[in-house]
Parts: sequence; C-alpha cells; structure tokens
Amino acid sequence: MKIYTIGFTRKTAEQFFGLLDRPDLRRVLDIRLNNTSQLAGFTRSGDLRFFLRRLIGKDYAHLPQLAPTADMLKKYRDGRGDWAAYEDDFLALMKERRVEETVSTELLDGGCLLCSEATPEHCHRRLVAEYLAERRQDVMIEHLV
Repeated sequence: MKIYTIGFTRKTAEQFFGLLDRPDLRRVLDIRLNNTSQLAGFTRSGDLRFFLRRLIGKDYAHLPQLAPTADMLKKYRDGRGDWAAYEDDFLALMKERRVEETVSTELLDGGCLLCSEATPEHCHRRLVAEYLAERRQDVMIEHLV
C-alpha cells in the first residue's frame, strides 16, 4: 500500500495539481480541521473536489478523524506548546480514535493526505502516515514537495 502526503502552501495551483497527477495516486484525503476557509484558496473543499476531478481525474474525501482538535492546534500555533508535545498529543489522539481500524485500506491505498503545511517535517500529515505505517503491513510513504 502506498500513501502520499502533500501540503498546499507555497505552491501554485500548477505545482500542486502537477504533483498530484500520477497514475497510482487515486484520491486526495483532506485531513484538515478547517477546509472551507478563504485562506485555503484553490484548496477549499468544494473547489478542490471540482478541480481534482476536472483537471486530473482524482477523487476527494474529507477525513476529519485524521485532523487535530481545535484546542490542540491552537495551543501549538499560539506557541504554548512545542513540536514534541504536539506530536505526543496528536499520536495519542490517533490511538484514542483507533484510526488504524476505522479508516479503510481501500481508501488509504493510493490516497494522498492533504494539509496546509508546505513540508512534512512539522505537520500532522506525516504523523498520520507514519502512525498508519507502524500499524499496517507493507505501507510506503511518499511526501510530495
């Protein structure tokens, strides 16, 4: 099984959709807590679903169960928590939600986890992908940057 990840910030629409346009990538799995903000530009949920289908023939699904809580995100972004603490809290949340059991292999295989961060180092999409890879067999992760 292959899981991709991508963030939309610091990418033009051409770069973003170009990275997603690959034969073994089947769908974008939106794991953002807020996917309707005007700040999301061409990746607002309704627009993104349309663009993915029309431009590159890919599916779209929103998986809020793979997003952090609003409080968790606010604490980290406000500087009241460091990355290590955020990572611990987020991974505990994934374990509590039992996402390895509740998100189907069929949905994940060929899926691309989407969030906003430009790179995966300090992003929950990397944490989700690694969490799932530790709990499922034969998972490969590719970060699209």
